[in-house]
Amino acid sequence: MTKKEFKIHFNHPKVIVFLFFLLFLFVFFMSFFVGRYPIKPSQLILVLLSKIFPIQPTWSPTVESIILNVRFPRIMSSALIGAALSISGLSYQGMFKNPMVSPDVLGTSAGAGFGASLGILLGFSYLSISLVSFTFGLIAVILVTFISSKLLNQKTLALILGGIMISSLFTSATSFVKLVADTDNTLPAITYWLMGSLASVRKTDVYFLLIATVIGLIPLVLLRWKLNLLTLDEDEAMSLGINTTLLRKIVILCATLMTSAAICVGGHIGWIGLVIPHFTRMVVGCDYRISLPVSILMGSTFLMLVDTISRSLLTSEIPIGILTSFIGAPFFLYLMIREAKKV
Repeated sequence: MTKKEFKIHFNHPKVIVFLFFLLFLFVFFMSFFVGRYPIKPSQLILVLLSKIFPIQPTWSPTVESIILNVRFPRIMSSALIGAALSISGLSYQGMFKNPMVSPDVLGTSAGAGFGASLGILLGFSYLSISLVSFTFGLIAVILVTFISSKLLNQKTLALILGGIMISSLFTSATSFVKLVADTDNTLPAITYWLMGSLASVRKTDVYFLLIATVIGLIPLVLLRWKLNLLTLDEDEAMSLGINTTLLRKIVILCATLMTSAAICVGGHIGWIGLVIPHFTRMVVGCDYRISLPVSILMGSTFLMLVDTISRSLLTSEIPIGILTSFIGAPFFLYLMIREAKKV
């Protein structure tokens, strides 16, 4: 095989997806081994196999508890949240034809943040706080779409302006909740949740995230070739037989479902839905048929890696939202400078 033939073969979309899948698997299993309590690869394999085959335990109950009850929920949650936020950002950026758009453009993050803050203020249980957060995230987007429906022209602009207004309202409401919250217990809990963290994730959260992410992801995967047409002019897309209004509603519904679920479990984790889509397009281009699966794998891999760093770097855990901002902001600045040099 010549060098040219090898290069063409290496750049094949299926090969690229497979390589990112291998990277995903490497980070996934590595995350089990890294932490304040080290886990050996042999222990991980035996513990996982013991749930399928009758294997006599040669490991301590502590090791099994750490693997199954602590690290497995966190690693799975970080993978699902990373996938949900990155694919939502990628879909929104194509739909709005704006590379600066992120999953919280329609007020999902602000609504979910207010719901969680209100639940913490009222002393709700962990499950109730998650449900209230998820509900207010959906309510925020419903309000935005209702406002935009009253404007017959420039639907895209109406959605963005409606998102800004609703986000501002919910952010102000969250500030009021923090103002009246007890400064000794409630306020620190609200502040810590808004920073983003997976320290309190449970197995039930994994099931919830899995269901919400799969329901939101399947339509986008099936319609990924049509998502390319949303980047065209409205008349041109409609001339190709595409119902752009219906397609936009599907994108908004799926992205909102995934984003709300991600936020209600992990708190506000920024930059993933903005930076990962950019990096995806830089690597594989703008075709959603290849960029969508690559974005899923990139988002999952990135957040698993960041979460591993957050719980291992210092003696006290660093909120994951802080790390994503530290990493995402400079990288996004690099992308902007890189694109500016091409002009």
